[in-house]
Amino acid sequence: MSRKVALITGASAGLGEQFAQCFARDGHDVILVARTAARLEALASKLEQEHKIKAHVVAADLARPEEPQRIFEEVRARNLEVEFLVNNAGFGSSGAFLEQELAREAEMIEVNCTALMKLTHLFARPMRERGHGRILNVASTAGFVPGPYMATYFATKAFVVFLSEALAYELKGTGVTVTCHCPGSTHTEFASRAGNAKSRLFQRRGVAKASDVAADAYVAMMKGRVLAIHGLLNWLSVVIGRFAPRSMVRSVTASLTRP
Repeated sequence: MSRKVALITGASAGLGEQFAQCFARDGHDVILVARTAARLEALASKLEQEHKIKAHVVAADLARPEEPQRIFEEVRARNLEVEFLVNNAGFGSSGAFLEQELAREAEMIEVNCTALMKLTHLFARPMRERGHGRILNVASTAGFVPGPYMATYFATKAFVVFLSEALAYELKGTGVTVTCHCPGSTHTEFASRAGNAKSRLFQRRGVAKASDVAADAYVAMMKGRVLAIHGLLNWLSVVIGRFAPRSMVRSVTASLTRP
């Protein structure tokens, strides 16, 4: 494959690190974005040594409203043309909504929704002007159902699903594709950060490996698929959730997410 540049948010661990590996293995340069510069620098060095590509580091906290614009300007100042944008950064919380810290819930919306929307808008315009580019927005099967005890997180992923699908339609014929990838529960740092690592959602059998999820999303993006759900069981759960009574959907989801 010709050497191009991929920008990956949340790149310091978990799915983000796996996405960086996917691009580097195919010979693409990467721009790694996350809060922790030291972890990014270590990953960048590893990727450069193993795959002979160039890995750029941009430390940024996407909970800060000004950061997407700063990232865009810094990338432009380095004369880098982003062919692939991977909006992977995100986090969750666990517990009854009214017991959560309000500022933290607002930060979740900033990272999971607003930053994703801003970065997509900023980088998709140059892609459209060039006539080529690919965007991968990482959502979740959580984006299809209401999520008691993870209410804000589930709501943010619904935003990602619907924004991605709408934008994919608007960009048809431009050479720019938008893919929304929806994994189920996955072995990453997400669960421990969210505080629900011991919930049924993450203790049940079939929790996916981060490498498998990233590989599936990577292929879906390269094929230009609009919506991709990882795993047959996750796909079935989404389909069943669309037709089951909403009261049942809420109850089943609560039984999985309850701390």
